[in-house]
Amino acid sequence: MRVGIVILPEHRWWAAEPCWRGAEEYGFDHAWTYDHLGWRTLVDGPWFDSITTLTAAAMVTSRIRLGTLVATPHFRHPVPFARQILAIDDISDGRFLLGLGSGASGAGGYDRVVMGNEEITPDQVADRFDEFVRLTDSLLIQPKTTHSGEFYRTTEARSAPGCVQRPRVPFVVAANGPRAMLVAARHGQGWVTTGSREATTVDEWWRDVERRARRFDGILAAQRRDPAKVARYVSVDASPLYSLESVGAFQEHVGRARDAGFTDVITHWPRADGPYAGRETVLEEVAADVLPLLGGWATRQSAAQGNGPEGNGPGPLGVREGRGGNPEG
Repeated sequence: MRVGIVILPEHRWWAAEPCWRGAEEYGFDHAWTYDHLGWRTLVDGPWFDSITTLTAAAMVTSRIRLGTLVATPHFRHPVPFARQILAIDDISDGRFLLGLGSGASGAGGYDRVVMGNEEITPDQVADRFDEFVRLTDSLLIQPKTTHSGEFYRTTEARSAPGCVQRPRVPFVVAANGPRAMLVAARHGQGWVTTGSREATTVDEWWRDVERRARRFDGILAAQRRDPAKVARYVSVDASPLYSLESVGAFQEHVGRARDAGFTDVITHWPRADGPYAGRETVLEEVAADVLPLLGGWATRQSAAQGNGPEGNGPGPLGVREGRGGNPEG
């Protein structure tokens, strides 16, 4: 089991930098930030760009994977975005994970409104997302891309020098419904779910997540994708119980995620108040006492220091340039 952590892009860099360094030092396998122009109840507070933040994080870390959770078509165009992806994958030396989502949930509302975009139907949201992912895929792999679709057009867009990870950075596709799951099954090296926003209890939320996981199993089978080559992420703080409310809460979420077949759990850095309010002392306890037992990087590091059994968690996504292979597995 790998564990990642989200650090919201809300602090000036002098305050945010220790968190990104800390995520690596604590032993997390991946660290993420939100890709929005503003987010829900925090829309009137400080907020910074995700790609710039992740680039800065890449400069102060050396091991941990870094990603967007998640980039959407609300204000991203695949052509300039592909150039940003190439740059951050290069700067991070092949540690970037591209989280992608349709922006269909309420979280994307402000991004759409502030850009002055008209509201579109759910079918159009799904169609746009499919085109967004397909075009981004082509822009990162093909030397030259010309595309004329319903939502995007480009003429002879170049991709040199290409991604450090070959043939491109791993896509981690957010999908709760069947159409987005189909995109994840076709193009993703990872799938991430947030479960139901309507669940009122932890048990109800996990039952919903398990149903979605079974549905994704069926879609993978229909697409003849090897399930072992698609990592499964669950953002557990979408549940009614914040995972770092206590060490016990974190352990409960991790155990249920493992039972449901997930390879990766994502938590959130504790905030002083509002969403994800919690105490950093809990984070410290989890890092010291729980992460080394889960089979991710912290376990391998502990074993290397002679402190416990070597982990057998799933390997990293992505293959660096010159090492062959593909980004699956």
